[in-house]
Amino acid sequence: MLHLFLKKGISQLIADAEDPDVEGGHNNGGLKRTLGPVSITMLGIGAIIGAGIFTLTGKAAANYAGPGIIYSFIISGALCTMAGLCYAEMAAMIPVSGSAYAYAYATMGEGVAWIMGLLLVLNYTFGACAVVNGWSSYLLSLLHTVGVIPSDALLYYTKGPWELVTLSGGQQVYGLWNAPASLIVISIAIILYRGITASANLNAIIVLTNVAIIVLFIALGIGVVSSTNIHINSSITGLSSLVPTREIAIDTAGHQIARYGWLRGGVLTGAGVVFFAFIGFDSVSTVAQEAKCPKRDIPIGIMASLLICTVLYVMVAFTLTGVVHYKRLDVSDPIALGIDQIAILRNWNATAKTILTFTVKLGALAGLSSVILVNILSQTRIFYAMAKDKLLPWFETLHPRYRTPHIATVFTCIFVTICGGLLPINMVANLVSLGTLLVFLLVCVSVPLMNYINPNAERSFRVPYPWLVGPIGAIACFRIMISMDLETWSYLIFWLVLGFGMYCIYSRRHSLQQRAQGCSFGPIWIDYVGLSLQLLGITGLSLIIMRANTNIYGWLSTIENINIIAATISVATIISGLWMVVTNTVKKES
Repeated sequence: MLHLFLKKGISQLIADAEDPDVEGGHNNGGLKRTLGPVSITMLGIGAIIGAGIFTLTGKAAANYAGPGIIYSFIISGALCTMAGLCYAEMAAMIPVSGSAYAYAYATMGEGVAWIMGLLLVLNYTFGACAVVNGWSSYLLSLLHTVGVIPSDALLYYTKGPWELVTLSGGQQVYGLWNAPASLIVISIAIILYRGITASANLNAIIVLTNVAIIVLFIALGIGVVSSTNIHINSSITGLSSLVPTREIAIDTAGHQIARYGWLRGGVLTGAGVVFFAFIGFDSVSTVAQEAKCPKRDIPIGIMASLLICTVLYVMVAFTLTGVVHYKRLDVSDPIALGIDQIAILRNWNATAKTILTFTVKLGALAGLSSVILVNILSQTRIFYAMAKDKLLPWFETLHPRYRTPHIATVFTCIFVTICGGLLPINMVANLVSLGTLLVFLLVCVSVPLMNYINPNAERSFRVPYPWLVGPIGAIACFRIMISMDLETWSYLIFWLVLGFGMYCIYSRRHSLQQRAQGCSFGPIWIDYVGLSLQLLGITGLSLIIMRANTNIYGWLSTIENINIIAATISVATIISGLWMVVTNTVKKES
């Protein structure tokens, strides 16, 4: 039968990483331990700083929290501190490349570990997709700064089919493909393919440059902050005056929605959105198998990067909403808008304005590049860990020269190149935030569970009051999750349904743990359940995504055509699923 809660012991997880007879073990020429605490902290900062400051701060302020976005960052930062403590303890106990996937395998079993792996794909792969969208917007803004204006023909290739492009004549049309987003992914893929040391060194240079430019933005903007922009709610005094009065708005579908205030649609929802900005700290745990002393360096890297970035986020959010009215910040490049406004408020001449604007926007591009690099790096290590357990095919293979999981790197970059070229940042970022909240919830639950299941395990780092911190962190994650919109929840549900269908058809058949227990085949009806779940998941995702905009590519302008495409995808899924079922049945009989 299907053993969803079959666990993998801590000693076995570590032994698999170190065993010279296991593919990818360190003594078998596997992943190299070359990273120290500074490099690991830099990777964490590089993953965190970028998406939140350079892309999401403006949208979250404009649509949810106003200047109260600083409270959203504080709420998310406090929540991430609890999750970070839990990550630090688990990473010190289980210093392998699987991160939260490995923690779930040790505490809650293979089924939950598989779900965790699916959520981490949302975290890192789709997180990279969201960031490349912002990278493309900053590149266009940088070109405008130096006087380079792309032609209308090129502008079609600066946005995906769900986003509007403003042509030279002022008319707005839907884009075709976000080519700059795809190009940056390909460039980063080449670096990652060649090894972790080169990637970490490049990341450190980018991070130092990026932090210097962020500090420059704060220093220049803090002196011209307008109290009118900050204290937006004149009916209230004190800190609550930063939060706009709650109002009813109309969304794109014509439905009434509540915006602003403290709860759903306001500061709390803003915390859920900007939570995406903090998810980089957990990427530190994915390189545990490449750290020189993981039981010491990983906890340091997690907590140091989280603390530094939280302080920078709050300062940037305050400065940005203080120099630009929050309702003008619903753009993909809010820092670019902010620096332009600072130059105006300081009455700088055109030359000084151009130099400063160019410098800050170049720093934004560097910061976003670092986020993309670390996200893709982290995803390849998750694929690597899952493939070593035979839950996924191919990805455990290492390059004979560079000792990197090159197949996982190529696959991840192809996926991000396609999705980054098509999907808008809002659709992706909210989904990533929700999936990551669920990951953090499960990690927070894992710590008290591990203290109960294995109280005598060696812990070089301990969460203070684990029976208090873990549950509070989990409850806080859940509270922010339920403030997210229903459309984002539907994306997550169909994604998990699709992924669990794959587990039923493929992963349970090949799992090393299932095979060791002699239960990898089970009844054939499980395969058909998996096929049905895949069909449901892919059809649901296809319909939701395509109906988000029925004006894409012209010939996809009718619901009938969308239904035809969904039906075609469904038929293809049925055929591939039946092939897998038949193959598995024949393999069992043989």
